[in-house]
Amino acid sequence: MKNLDQRNQIIEYSLKLNSTNLSPLRSGNISLKVKEDEKEGYLITPSGKKYESLKPEDIVFMDFNEKEENKVSTNKPSSEWRFHRDIYLNKKDAQAIVHAHSPHATAVSSHGKTIPPFHYMIALAGGEDIKCAEYATFGTEELSKNVIKALENRSACLMSNHGQVAFGKNLEDAFELAQEIENICHQYTIALKLGQPKILSFEEMKRVLDKAKNYKKR
Repeated sequence: MKNLDQRNQIIEYSLKLNSTNLSPLRSGNISLKVKEDEKEGYLITPSGKKYESLKPEDIVFMDFNEKEENKVSTNKPSSEWRFHRDIYLNKKDAQAIVHAHSPHATAVSSHGKTIPPFHYMIALAGGEDIKCAEYATFGTEELSKNVIKALENRSACLMSNHGQVAFGKNLEDAFELAQEIENICHQYTIALKLGQPKILSFEEMKRVLDKAKNYKKR
């Protein structure tokens, strides 16, 4: 089977979505940029299957010119294949993507809120705040466009009334960033219970962003 190691890695991290409570049952999806039969594309989790039942052959390959409705396969790709494809096409650093319906990120997203710089760790997503993509029905081209807009100069964003998405240079990095986003959202919801938190200045976040470039290199 082609890309067996990558398929198994997707299954490994899909199971972690459940075990870490980052995304329960069938929710969320994971993909990995690959080449198959000389075609550039990505492997993505299938639609509607519980992660605990996944097998390597269930993982779906999509090339960048392919649409789900034209896919001839036993398994259908995740309904969110569009924004996975568009992230890879628009973000040269994206090699892996994790989309999760994590509890606190989803709660914050239900308010359509951009998360302001109440904590410097927001810089891990690449900007001075974490944007929230405008709502659109799941699986649609409109949602994909909204996600790409919210990801401008960033590697993660919230998705209004939906959840979050993060990308990285590999699955480990993308998954870790998704965990960071969930933790930040959890902290933000706690902070709001005490009132409006103090917001770090633009100048301070610029300093933090410069430092954050080397954060993961240590």
